[in-house]
Amino acid sequence: MSVAAVSIVIPNWNGRDWLGPCLAALGDQTLAPAEVIVVDNGSHDGSLEYLRDAHPEVTAIALGANTGFAHAANVGLHRSSGEFVALVNADVELAPDWLARVAGALGRDPGAAAVACKMVSLSDPNRIYDAGDILRRDGVCEQRGRFTRDDGRFDAPGEVFGACAGAALYRRSALESLGGFDERYFAYLEDVDLALRLRLAGWRCRYEPAVARHAGEGSAHQLPGGHHLLVARNTIVLVAIWFPPRWLPLVAYRQLAWLWHAARERRLSSHVRGLAAAVPMLGPAVRARRARRPPPLVPIDVAVPARPFRGPRAEGHRRRLG
Repeated sequence: MSVAAVSIVIPNWNGRDWLGPCLAALGDQTLAPAEVIVVDNGSHDGSLEYLRDAHPEVTAIALGANTGFAHAANVGLHRSSGEFVALVNADVELAPDWLARVAGALGRDPGAAAVACKMVSLSDPNRIYDAGDILRRDGVCEQRGRFTRDDGRFDAPGEVFGACAGAALYRRSALESLGGFDERYFAYLEDVDLALRLRLAGWRCRYEPAVARHAGEGSAHQLPGGHHLLVARNTIVLVAIWFPPRWLPLVAYRQLAWLWHAARERRLSSHVRGLAAAVPMLGPAVRARRARRPPPLVPIDVAVPARPFRGPRAEGHRRRLG
C-alpha cells in the first residue's frame, strides 16, 4: 500500500526547550514527513532564533502573538501540502515508527478522518497519558487510561471517539470540509469539538497504539489562570453548541461535582472565573447552534453514546499514580 504524503504541524508557544528533542524524533521516523511546519504563537524564549539557526529545513511561521492552539493549528493546516496532516505538540517525542503506523491506519480506512495514538508520560513512559478521547453526556471529555500504568490493555488497534491533538493524524479533506478547528476555544477542547463534528458528519476516528511521549501542559502554566480556567469555560461552550436540552441535568450534576473538586483542590477562584468567561460566549454559541447546516448525518445520541460516569466501564481517569 502506498502511503500518502504527510505534513507535520507543530504549534509552539515558548517551547524552545522542547523543540530540539521533538524535531530530533521527527528526523528519526521510519516514514519521512513531506514537510515540517512550526507555527509560533509569539514566543519570547528564542524559539524562532533556534529554528533559524539549528533547523533551517523547518518552515517557521511567526504569528507574533499568542492566538491560541486552534488558530495556530489552522494556519499550519492551510500552509501545509500533505494529504494527511499530523499535529504534534512541541513537548512530544514520537517513537520512530509513529508516523508510519498512524499513516498506515488512516490509509487503510477511507471512512476515517483521524487517528489517535498511545500517548504516555515523557517522564514515566510506563504511565498512560491518553489512549484516545471519550466524550460523555455530562459534558466531560475523558482520556482513556489517564494516570494508569501501561499494562498492555491499550495495545490493540480499534476505534475511539476522537484524538488528542497533542499527537494525532488527520485527513486534510475531512478537516477542510468542516472548516478546521473552531478558534473560539483558543486552547483546550478544540480537538474534542472537532472530533464531535467529524462524527456527526459520518467520519470515524481510528486508534493505533503507536507511542508518543508527552510532557503534558508544557506551556500551560504560562496561561493566566492555567489550563483549568480554559477547560471550565470551553466545556460550557461545547455543551451550549452541541448538546440537546435533555442532557442538561447530567451537565448540571457534573458542574456541581467540578465545583466541589475545585474547592477541595484550592483552585475554586480559577474555576469560577472560567465559568464566568463562558457567559459572554453563550449567545454566539447558541446562534452558531441554530445556524448549523446541513443536518448531521449521524444523530448526536449515536455520536455521544450513553456510558457510565464512574467505574472501569467509564474508561477515563482512574486515579493519579505517584
